[in-house]
Amino acid sequence: MMSCELEDMHAMNALRCGSQRSGLGVNGYASACNDCTYSRATPTSSSSDRAAATAEGPVFDTCDILFESLSAERRARICAAYSASTCCTSSRSRALRGRASPARGARPIARAAIDPISPFDTRRLNVVASHSGASSMRVFVDGVPVYFPYEYMYPEQYAYMCELKRALDARGHCVLEMPTGTGKTVTLLSFICSYQLIRPEVSKLIYCTRTVGEMDKVLHELERVLQYRNDALQRENSAAGSSALVSDHGVNRKLLAVGLTTRRNLCLHESVVSAESREEADSICRSMTASWVRAQHASESAPAASHAPGSGSAMEIDTQASEAPENPALCKYYENFEAKGRETIMPSGVYTMDRLMAFGREHQWCPYFTARHAINVANVVVYNYQYLLDPKVAGLISKDLARESVVVFDEAHNIDNVCIEALSVNIKQDTLNRCLGNLSTLTNKIRETRETNAGRLQEEYERLVASFSAQNLLPASVAQNQLTDALLASPVLPHDLPEQESVPGSLRKAEHFVMYLRRIVDHLRRKMQAQSVTQESARLFTHQVAGSLLTDVKTLRCCSERLKSLLFTLEVTDMAEYSPLNCVADFATLLGAYGNTRSFGVIFEPYDERLPSIPDPILQLACLDSTLAMQPVFERFQTVVLTSGTLSPLDMYSRILGFQPVVSRSFTMSLARKCIAPMIVSRGSDQQPISSKYELRNDAAVIRNYGSLVIELAAVVPDGMVVFFVSYIYMEMVIQAWSETGVLQRIAELKLVFIETPDTIEASLALDNFRRAVDQGRGAVFFSVARGKVAEGIDFDQHYGRCVVMIGVPFQYTESRTLRARLEYMREVNHIRENDYLSFDAMRQASQCVGRVIRSKADYGIMVLADKRYVRADKKNKLPPWILGCMEDKLLDLDTEMCVTGAKQFLKEMAQPLSQQAQIGTALLTEAAIAAGAHMNGTAARGAMLSAPAANMSMGLL
Repeated sequence: MMSCELEDMHAMNALRCGSQRSGLGVNGYASACNDCTYSRATPTSSSSDRAAATAEGPVFDTCDILFESLSAERRARICAAYSASTCCTSSRSRALRGRASPARGARPIARAAIDPISPFDTRRLNVVASHSGASSMRVFVDGVPVYFPYEYMYPEQYAYMCELKRALDARGHCVLEMPTGTGKTVTLLSFICSYQLIRPEVSKLIYCTRTVGEMDKVLHELERVLQYRNDALQRENSAAGSSALVSDHGVNRKLLAVGLTTRRNLCLHESVVSAESREEADSICRSMTASWVRAQHASESAPAASHAPGSGSAMEIDTQASEAPENPALCKYYENFEAKGRETIMPSGVYTMDRLMAFGREHQWCPYFTARHAINVANVVVYNYQYLLDPKVAGLISKDLARESVVVFDEAHNIDNVCIEALSVNIKQDTLNRCLGNLSTLTNKIRETRETNAGRLQEEYERLVASFSAQNLLPASVAQNQLTDALLASPVLPHDLPEQESVPGSLRKAEHFVMYLRRIVDHLRRKMQAQSVTQESARLFTHQVAGSLLTDVKTLRCCSERLKSLLFTLEVTDMAEYSPLNCVADFATLLGAYGNTRSFGVIFEPYDERLPSIPDPILQLACLDSTLAMQPVFERFQTVVLTSGTLSPLDMYSRILGFQPVVSRSFTMSLARKCIAPMIVSRGSDQQPISSKYELRNDAAVIRNYGSLVIELAAVVPDGMVVFFVSYIYMEMVIQAWSETGVLQRIAELKLVFIETPDTIEASLALDNFRRAVDQGRGAVFFSVARGKVAEGIDFDQHYGRCVVMIGVPFQYTESRTLRARLEYMREVNHIRENDYLSFDAMRQASQCVGRVIRSKADYGIMVLADKRYVRADKKNKLPPWILGCMEDKLLDLDTEMCVTGAKQFLKEMAQPLSQQAQIGTALLTEAAIAAGAHMNGTAARGAMLSAPAANMSMGLL
């Protein structure tokens, strides 16, 4: 039998090793160490969790310790000791801890976002508590019982739920700014899923994210929320003597949650999975699933089946057909789905990407079409922004979603740019050249069809003559095979389409329509031969096009739908080949629909102004009004929640999107200790101002001072550092200058240097190697770019990002003609001044960059804003309140030496151990504390949950 002290040592070593194993650590807090021979069984949450954990990488095989087996007193002692060790700020101690666990360096973490376990992160604390027998929370938010799957709740989480309930009760829209790392996702899911129990009319939650990784995180968090909610309801029903699976309000507690992404990500067929692009994957899928392809193979196989030995009755043949015999030219997964899946309701549960793929393999059904079929009946749908905002996609995927739905746009700080891009079309010279090839191919296909099957073209012509709507030109059979036959919807928003508008006679015959498209292409080619930049209103450009083509806007407006009808008639499956022609058709359709409005502008640039010596003509039909894409969402659904950590100032955000929220609130972060240290560095060591503004950008003194700042911080900050630049061009210029002057070499002596590039694969490799260097205790600095992939989607939590430096103010390229046109539109229509919008946009990007450093309250890091312009009130006051609340006056206008001194002091304070008990009542709330505060009203209730120090820090959330 081992002594208590030795067992404690093994447990703490297990915690250390477990911090690099998110699979086992999250599921069961089961960890391992490699310096002893004591072992114990390591149960995880479920068999699927064990399989997922094993798939993460090799399982440590020498010492598996179950943390929950220790007494509460010993667990507290171990956590306190572990906290003291993890708060150490020297790279040497980190390296020593890495050597204590050899597997740590041997298997570097390669995932983009990792959350190492800290005993004082409430997300991990609650996992420990749930496995050690401690209960999670059931709290009341203004009468709504909320099932929260963790033992503790942040004060801002409770306040967030209160504001969310106000919006849901009012059936209006809201803007909520929540600090990063404070559990925004679990707060949303817990409250809305609990709200649905007492408000059954709120039948669906539509959760919109940016990436597939974020989608999967949401589904995994939802799985945890529902597991606790269902367990709690089961206990309540058992105590009441009922075995029914319903809540107190008679609502079935089982629900279906599914995520939807592209075919390429949700496909089991080898040829689709191996496709190099999304367009190619879609084309391969369509070539195996289109109705005419399947009908052709069915007709070819029918004679063989009828003469086959032992062929049975018609009933037997139907039964055999339902079993979907494999045909190499068809997709067996889709055939099985058609045979059995369409009429089958998916079992209730949360279908993450992995579980959906496993479900498809088990039943031999296509996961993509299974998810497409399920979203209309699912209680929770998780997918990308584009499925609601882009009319081409939304009209196909989301048109049948119920109005009684709650829509959540997570990380919505850039939602206005997403709306602009969804309705804009860019045409390059290569696009038009490929269009000519498309038109020639279509002409040949029409000629061949005339010779072999003229009835198809005649049937289309008669259908177009009889049609009373130019926006629904496909035959009725497409509605029955919408999953495979329907192409992208119209690029025009539904409420801007005429209800009754027949197809012009000049477009009804296929040959005439192809000739019309060729005239459009020829006009655009002539336009792109100009040698100077032009910018004109959509109204003027539409008038020019109509005059050149001797046509009207109605004819232009029909181009997109008419092209889809023709491609369907000609039975085209390779849609990727015709993407250039679709682009031109969308250009003409949008021009015909919005050509007489101020919401669009037409801009031609013969070259990129940053590279004037390289001809690169581009013609842009630029949407200038972000409200166009958002208004249909606001009008269609009863509640839309826009939330992120960087939305300030909220009044400008709502004006840009053109709506009046019923709730608009920004929350600060309640902290037992200040875990972030925002600093503004305005001068170098020589007292010369530093800035990335154009006049100082090439100044050698500025570049030298920026280099000195990075060197000095790299010498005192342990583990990982991240340095953001305003653009790739500026980053390349500065790094080249640093290389020539020896600055880069001095940085490399302190930490390994990694650089983000525009190439996705190269950037991913650099990020993986950066994490590996930090894990091994070597320390590393990552040079990145604001508005890039790393700045938006990658977390540098825990030791991966102890300091973030934002070099310069990340303004957009102000010489962009598209940006100028949009600024002019907002000034005239939204009454937003140019400087106000540019500052708002730059500060939300800067906040996104520095926010990468903090992912939880147990985390800590330094935020350095290195530009003299951050001192000005018009810039500083646009930072989110949770950053401003931690920004002390003495840290507002620093030089390099003062910044380094402040960093040392901050790191010294963070090295002190912080007990869980010290956070209760300030950063953490218990169920009892919330219940006690629930007897009071409004602000008093929330204020009673905070101690005096926390209340001072959290005034923003009240």
